Amino acid sequence: MDVTVNGTARQVGSEPDATAVHLVRETLGLTGTKLVCGAGVCGACTVHVDGVPKVACLTPAAALEGTSVTTVEGLRGEHPVQRAFAAHDALQCGYCTPGFVMEAAAFVDRWRAEHGDSAPSRAEIAAALAGHLCRCGAYEGIYAAVAAACTGAHDKDDAPPPRVEAMQKITGQARYTTDIHPDGLLDGVIIRSRHAHARVRSVSGVDQLVDLLPADRTVRYVGQPIAAVAGETLAAAEAAAERVQVDYEVLPATVDLGRAELPDSPVVYPTKEERKQAPTSSEGLALPAKWNGNVRGPVQMNWRGTLAQKRIEQARDQGEDRRLVEATYTAEPQAHTSLEPHACLASWDGDGDLHLWVSTQAIGLVAERAAERFGLRPGQVHASAVHVGGGFGSKLTLTSEIVAAAELARMHAAPVRVVLSRAEELTDGGYRPGTRADIALLTDEDGKLAALTLDVHGDGGTSTGSGVAALARFMYGHAPRRLRDYDIVTHRAPATPFRGPGGPPLAWVLEQTVDETAHRRGEDPIALRRRWDGNSKRRALYDVAAALPMWTGRPATGSQTGRFRRGVGVAAANWMYFLDPGTQVELTVEEGTVVARTATQDMGQGSRSVIADVIAAELGLPADRVRVDIGRTGTVHGPASGGSRTATSIAPAARDAAVRLRAALGSALAARAPARGAGGVVEQLLADAEGLRVVGKRPRDRRGYVTPVRLGGVLIGRGFTGAVHVTEVEVDTRLGRTRVTRVWGGIAAGRIISPAGALSQCQGGVIQGIGYALYEERVTDPLTGVVLSDNLEDYRIPGIGDIPEIDIHFHEEGFDHVDGGGVGLGEVSTMPVAASVGNAVHAATGWRPHHLPIRPDRLLEGLRP
Repeated sequence: MDVTVNGTARQVGSEPDATAVHLVRETLGLTGTKLVCGAGVCGACTVHVDGVPKVACLTPAAALEGTSVTTVEGLRGEHPVQRAFAAHDALQCGYCTPGFVMEAAAFVDRWRAEHGDSAPSRAEIAAALAGHLCRCGAYEGIYAAVAAACTGAHDKDDAPPPRVEAMQKITGQARYTTDIHPDGLLDGVIIRSRHAHARVRSVSGVDQLVDLLPADRTVRYVGQPIAAVAGETLAAAEAAAERVQVDYEVLPATVDLGRAELPDSPVVYPTKEERKQAPTSSEGLALPAKWNGNVRGPVQMNWRGTLAQKRIEQARDQGEDRRLVEATYTAEPQAHTSLEPHACLASWDGDGDLHLWVSTQAIGLVAERAAERFGLRPGQVHASAVHVGGGFGSKLTLTSEIVAAAELARMHAAPVRVVLSRAEELTDGGYRPGTRADIALLTDEDGKLAALTLDVHGDGGTSTGSGVAALARFMYGHAPRRLRDYDIVTHRAPATPFRGPGGPPLAWVLEQTVDETAHRRGEDPIALRRRWDGNSKRRALYDVAAALPMWTGRPATGSQTGRFRRGVGVAAANWMYFLDPGTQVELTVEEGTVVARTATQDMGQGSRSVIADVIAAELGLPADRVRVDIGRTGTVHGPASGGSRTATSIAPAARDAAVRLRAALGSALAARAPARGAGGVVEQLLADAEGLRVVGKRPRDRRGYVTPVRLGGVLIGRGFTGAVHVTEVEVDTRLGRTRVTRVWGGIAAGRIISPAGALSQCQGGVIQGIGYALYEERVTDPLTGVVLSDNLEDYRIPGIGDIPEIDIHFHEEGFDHVDGGGVGLGEVSTMPVAASVGNAVHAATGWRPHHLPIRPDRLLEGLRP
C-alpha cells in the first residue's frame, strides 16, 4: 500500500490483520513508537495520521493506505514540545515519552492556533493527555513542559537539559531491548501453565522447544513457564505455541488466601528441600523460620518483646481505650507493571560466548547468574541494558524470559528475542505482596510510646520474605516491641521486591495507628511524632511540615458536612542507607572528551546524569565534554539499581575517578590552575591526553558501616533516610471518590547530587504511593488462581489527571560522614504516601480506612450510618 511516512512516500506491505504499530515498528523500523498495552489505554504507541493523534495499537495497518503518518522520529527534535520536555525533565525511563510527545505536540499546535502564546490550565493539559500513562510518574514535569511550550518559551534552542540522555528519549532514538532487531532475528514465546498446581507428564506437538520446568516437573501457579518456542515472526511463534500439547497430572491447589492456613489445605511446599527453593520477595537475605503447612514464620525482630506483650495484655484487660490502640489493616498486592515489559534478546557467537540484550536493573548480576546457569566463565557472558523502561524491583535477577531466549538462541543458532505481553507482565512480572497486619500500640500516662506489637502476614503467592513488621524496629525510639512476620504461601505467582520492600505496607499500618493515638490523646499528629521520633533529620522535617499553611489551616477532624469534604493527613517513614562498596568508575580520554564507564544501568532514575554532573563539576568541564557510556558489562564493577544504592555508590566513585584524572593530567594543571574552575586548561590538556585511563573507587565512609561484610553485594551504611509527607484530599461522600489535591513531601537524604533528577524521582515516588492508596489492586480468581486484572484497563495505575500538585522539600543535612554527603532517596519518597492519604481521609470524614486500596465501595460502606 502507499503511505507517506515522516514526509517520504513509501510502498509497504503488511499482513491482513496487522496493526499500525506493527507496521511502524517491525516493517519500517521506527521503534520510537512503543507497544505497551495493546488496548489503547496507555498512549505509548501514539502517531499522527493526517495530523491527528491515533493510537497505533488499535489502528489497522490497512487504514493507513493513502495517509500521511508522522512518528516521533519525524519531529526530528525540532518541535518546541520536545525541547520543553528536555528542559523540564518531563521524563524518566523514557518508554512512554514518545507517545506523550506526539499527543502534546498536536495539543500545543492546536492550542497556540486558537489561544496564542498563553498557558493552558492543569485541567486542560490533563484532559488533552488523558489517554497516556507514565509508570515512573513524570507527570509534574510534563505539566510544566506542555504549559511552557504553549507560551512559546521553547521556540528557540534551549540550554543543555538536566538529563543527559533526554533528547535521545524525546526523539525516539533511545534503543531499548524491545527495539533491537538484528538480521535473522527469531521471536520466542513462553508456554505457561493453565493450572495452579500440576505435575507435567509430557510436553509435545513441536519439535524444537525449550524446557523451562523445574527439576521436579511441577508447576505451582497459573502462568508458570513450562517451555518456550521460536518462530520467524511473533505470529509464527504464537502459532507454534498453540500447537504445543501439555499433559498435566492436576494436583490439589491452594489459591484462596482465606483457606491457605486451614489444616486440610493442600501444601505448596511439603518438603524441606522444596521450601529451600522458594523464591523471595525481599532484596535482603532470607532469615530462617519454621513452617506450619502453608504458613512460614514467625521471623522475629523483637526488642524486649515479652515485656511489650505483657504491657499490652494488661492494658487490654483494664480497658485502656485511650492509651491502647488496636486494629487490623490489610493491603492488596501492587503490581510493578513497568511499561517496558520483561524482555531479552540472546545470541551465541562462534567462540561460545553468550550475548544478552536485556531489560534489567542489574546487568552485572544477570551476567553472573547467566554464566552459572549455562556453565560459562564470567567473561563469556556479555550483557547490555543501554536503556531500560522501568523496573521498580521486578528486574533484579535472571528471569524466565532471559533463560528462554538464551536456550532458544542456542537451539536455533540464531538471535532470539522474548518479550512478555502485558497479560504476562501482570501475571508473572512481579508484585508487592499483599498484607494483613494486626497492631497494638500502647502509650503511658505521659503520652510516651510504652509498647508495640505487630504481626504481619504476607500474601506473596509462592514467594516468602515479605518482611514488613521487622522494619518497625527502626521507628520511634526504643520502646519494647514484639514484631513478627509470617508468609502465607499459596499456589499463585511469586511476589518480587518492589520499591522499598515492606516499607509502604508498614507505614500504612503503623502511621495510621500513630495518627489514631494522637487523635485519642487530643494531640497534634505532627507534634506527637516529633516527640516520639529521635531522628534529627526527620525532626527537622516535622518542623517545616508543622508550619505549612496546608497543615495549620486544616479543618478539624470529622467536623465537616456536605458532599465534598477536605482533609489533611501526615505520615512519616525511614529507610536504610545501602551502598555497593565495590563500585568503580572508569574514565578514558577519547578525542578530547572524558568518557565514563561502569557496569550499571539507568532505568530512569538518572544514573547517567549523576555521573556526568559529578565529573563535570570536579573537572570544571562543560556538559558536552563528558560522555557517560553505561548499560554494558565488560568494564569496571557497577551497582545494581535496587535498595536506593545506585547514586550513593556511583557518585563518590565518579568523583574519585575525576580527582585521579586531574592528577594524571600532570603537574602542568596543578601549576597553572589548582582550583576546580579551570575548565579551559583542562580542555587543552585533554586534547593531548588521548587514551589516558584512570579508575576511581567508591571511598570508604568516614565512620565505616553497620554491617562488617557485604550482604547480597551491598553494605548497610550508618544513618537512616527519612520522609514526612503531608497530604490533602477531597472526599466525595456521594460517589465515594477520594481525590488527592496537594502533597508536600519532605525528604531527608543528605546533599542532592542532581537536583532535577532527584525531584522527579521523589515526585514519581509520591505518585506510585497514590496509586497504592487509591487504585492499584492485583486481583486473582479465588477458585482457579487466574489473574483477572491482567490488562491496563482492569489494573489501574495513576494517570496525569489523578495527580495533585506536589511540593518536594529536601533536607540536605545529616550525612556528612558519607563521601559526597548524600544517599539514595527513590524508595523512602514513596513509603508514607498511602498512610498520609488514609489519615487525610479520616480527617475529612471521621472514618478510618483499614484496607488498601481505598475504593469508592469501601469508603461508602465505611460512611454508612
